[in-house]
Amino acid sequence: MWNDQFKPKLITLIKTGISRKQVTKDILAGIIVGIVALPLAIAFAIASGVSPEKGLITAVIAGLVISVLSGSRVQIGGPTGAFIVIVYGIVQEHGIGGLTIATFLAGFLMIGMGLARFGNYLKFIPYPLIVGFTSGIALIIFSSQIKDLFGMPIESLPADFIDKWEVYGNNFTNLNWIAFLIAMLTILTALNFHRVTKKIPGSIVAIFLSTIIVYWFKLPVETIETKFGEISGKISLPNLPNIDYTTIKALIKPAIAIALLGSIESLLSAVVADGMIGGRHRSNMELVAQGTANIFSGLFGGIPATGAIARTATNIKNGGRTPIAGIVHAIVLLTIMLLLAPVAKLIPLSCLAGILIVVAWHMGEWHVFFSMMKSNRMDIIILLCTFFLTVFFDLILAIEIGMILSSFIFMKRMSEVTSIKNTRTNNSLQNDDTLFEEELPEIPKGVLLYEINGPLFFGASQKFQEVIFDTNQQPKILILRMRWVPFIDATGINRLKEMSRLLQSKGTDIIISGANREIKSELLKAGIYTILDKHNIQTDIHNAVLRAKQILEPAIRK
Repeated sequence: MWNDQFKPKLITLIKTGISRKQVTKDILAGIIVGIVALPLAIAFAIASGVSPEKGLITAVIAGLVISVLSGSRVQIGGPTGAFIVIVYGIVQEHGIGGLTIATFLAGFLMIGMGLARFGNYLKFIPYPLIVGFTSGIALIIFSSQIKDLFGMPIESLPADFIDKWEVYGNNFTNLNWIAFLIAMLTILTALNFHRVTKKIPGSIVAIFLSTIIVYWFKLPVETIETKFGEISGKISLPNLPNIDYTTIKALIKPAIAIALLGSIESLLSAVVADGMIGGRHRSNMELVAQGTANIFSGLFGGIPATGAIARTATNIKNGGRTPIAGIVHAIVLLTIMLLLAPVAKLIPLSCLAGILIVVAWHMGEWHVFFSMMKSNRMDIIILLCTFFLTVFFDLILAIEIGMILSSFIFMKRMSEVTSIKNTRTNNSLQNDDTLFEEELPEIPKGVLLYEINGPLFFGASQKFQEVIFDTNQQPKILILRMRWVPFIDATGINRLKEMSRLLQSKGTDIIISGANREIKSELLKAGIYTILDKHNIQTDIHNAVLRAKQILEPAIRK
């Protein structure tokens, strides 16, 4: 069992050696990510219904453990917006003690999932389902911030989405316009400061400006201090929670919710990171790392943690390529927590609300959501069911129903694929065993031909991508022959687009050959022409080879 797939990337990289230049880049990236993570850790904690220092503790403890044990080179861990919905509900029903135990139990569940190699299967979750619950969570986060956005004097908010908006409607006459203006200043600064410089995060600038304005002019808006009091600059000693059968029975469902969502979120973040750096994470080791991090987070009084996509992307964009960056990010947060806690308490809550609204906007990826509304009917059903169940009912129920729907739709599609054809009238089937070199005696040098045989659906799409990247070749042109692909779903299209972007960034052109009318229609609606030249989608293999020769001609002449 304990082979390379259960070896942390940090150990592998230490054995192979890390250059001094890369260590310097990782340290700088870690400092930047640590600064970016500061307001997010505080904001996620407050939005989850717990004190701000619990977010900082989670970012420090869990962030450090994840980086040391991660199966990814660049994963940055900590509290994320995805957990706000679950954590808020647990705190409302079971209190802080219940949240600590649920986080602790979730950690062991995630470790068990990793050891059972569930990481090999979680990556097959359909893309419409992921988009559906992610967009649903984003809408719930936005909804939870309306109180602080407008400075409404509401003591506590209900967990239910509709009940929240009823409370907002009853209090909409009691608005604090100063708080609203501060929130809008935060949103505009966070969204647009990159036009000034990309070196300094807009959210940090927004916090700095709003805190100074509120403190200097003594504006009547709620701050962390007026709401929660002092921010503790200490990390308490580990405390093992009291767990018995009754406690486990009461908290096992929330723990499963944390474990499942944390696993999906962390592996999704690792996959996105792989696409950005051209790496390959170890999914089962990643689950073990995430589980261990949640156990330690629970022991130190923190909240659930997982891989954070935005912070991981920030790490990559600033040069981070090893777990050293994540370790530095945790150390930076600890230093800030110990030294600047008295200043952090002055941050206005409306400013943090503005930051979370920006997080919700990016998290929702609404352009992807509405783009998928143009895809086939089955994917739309999964997308909308998951979205509405997440918003109005329960995230776990949404994932369960989404997976069941995906399974039934897959079975229906497979039954439609099965057909009986007369081989005497179907000439194409007479040449099933014809090899590429027999059918195409002149395949140009530098061209790799790969044929996909069967439906490119959510279960096969990850394997398809892995096989393509396992060729260990760097061709100038990759021809994907799709004559035997009866259908492609949203997950398959997403994998195809990811792979095309990555290969093109490495200098490989993609040509699609022989796709049927339905698949061409799906690719067109998904915006494939924004990635591939329209001439790179050909009706048959002979035209595809001719197109490859046209692309290669300028290089040959040189």
